Amino acid sequence: MTARPLLIRKADAILTMDDARRELRGADILIEDGKVQALGQGLTAPGAEVVLAEGCLVTPGLVNTHHHLYQSLTRAVPGAQDALLFGWLQRLYPIWARFGPEHMHVSTLTGLAELALSGCTLTSDHLYLYPNGARLDDTIAAAQDIGLRFHATRGAMSIGESDGGLPPDGLVEGEAAILEDCIRVVDAFHDPREGAMLRVGLAPCSPFSVSRDLMREAALLARDKGVMLHTHLAENEEDIAYSLETFGCRPGQYAEDLGWTGDDVWHAHCVKLDAREIDLFARSGTGVAHCPCSNCRLGSGIAPVRVMRDAGVKVGLGVDGSASNDTANMALEARQAMLLQRVAKGADAMGAREALEIATRGGADVLGRPECGRLAPGTQADIAIWDMRGVEAAGSWDPAALLLAGPSKVRDLFVQGRRIVADGRLVTIDLPRVLERQRVLAEGLAN
Repeated sequence: MTARPLLIRKADAILTMDDARRELRGADILIEDGKVQALGQGLTAPGAEVVLAEGCLVTPGLVNTHHHLYQSLTRAVPGAQDALLFGWLQRLYPIWARFGPEHMHVSTLTGLAELALSGCTLTSDHLYLYPNGARLDDTIAAAQDIGLRFHATRGAMSIGESDGGLPPDGLVEGEAAILEDCIRVVDAFHDPREGAMLRVGLAPCSPFSVSRDLMREAALLARDKGVMLHTHLAENEEDIAYSLETFGCRPGQYAEDLGWTGDDVWHAHCVKLDAREIDLFARSGTGVAHCPCSNCRLGSGIAPVRVMRDAGVKVGLGVDGSASNDTANMALEARQAMLLQRVAKGADAMGAREALEIATRGGADVLGRPECGRLAPGTQADIAIWDMRGVEAAGSWDPAALLLAGPSKVRDLFVQGRRIVADGRLVTIDLPRVLERQRVLAEGLAN
């Protein structure tokens, strides 16, 4: 039985992010079969469910291109709060080694709930450690419970401390077993169809935790299976120094040599890309997940997003893990991206609309989802409704300037036309019950 149509009526403003970047005032959106059917004034649909959006801004759902959802159990850990990347990892690895399947599932539910309340409808997740029987399946089940569109990536670490890597030996896996499980999860879960709710990518963790061979084999396997590739790259000066000392080249060259460039690849952070690497990414169609809050938190630097976008690099936003960001709010992430480019390049370097574009269609394009991240007839009905009548936007002359003056949590959120958030409340799971279990699990790890 097909669900009845949905009509969002009388929005003060609709920021479509379509190809013409249209902005509609006093307009409606008609949704049928999970897709946008029409946008305009005075739309009618007999028998439709009506959602009034007076006093509200409507945008495409935000798209998160980089996260480690399991980390929502390890926020503000003493000893990691003020550390640089490598020291931060060394503090947290022994804690993460105590995780099991329930930790993965509950922390993912919590992280996805936080994303949904901040307007996110599509997120990727980079899970690269699997202690005590944990599997990618644990996080996928959580996404299906919440109802967000999910791009899970099967990460991996294979070089432990005894072999010169950063992670402890107990958290690494054999490379043959990694590739075997990559095949399993792609075959079991990946949906290549337009409008898919679940896709799977391959994501060896980083150049300092896996071998060249695994990077190369993962790229070959991903192309054979028709899935995307993801990893961390050029995150900070330590990362660059490691690449030069270990591989004799910069990270961009390392990626290109191993088949890790192309429109089916996106890299997280890229704070320290140089001009040659930016040109390589632009020419090859390689995407970047920009994580401004995490980059600030770990002191990694300001990614050259203005230069990347001017060169034609695909850039999306990522909240990164909650252990290195401490929050996972996509609206705040987009605002931070805008402010950092202004700090680096001047007040006219990035406006509120461009930052929101990066957070919507920019991220969708990075993840290979042109049917998401914009509102136009035929696109997926992934929609965020922001109530602009609260104190955050009081006195604002421009409701579409959400990131300058507006709420950081949504009133309503729809994924494929299904309501996930209603009146600021998550409706797909019992969130208080999940948070109570999250508290118990976090206390257990701390003790």
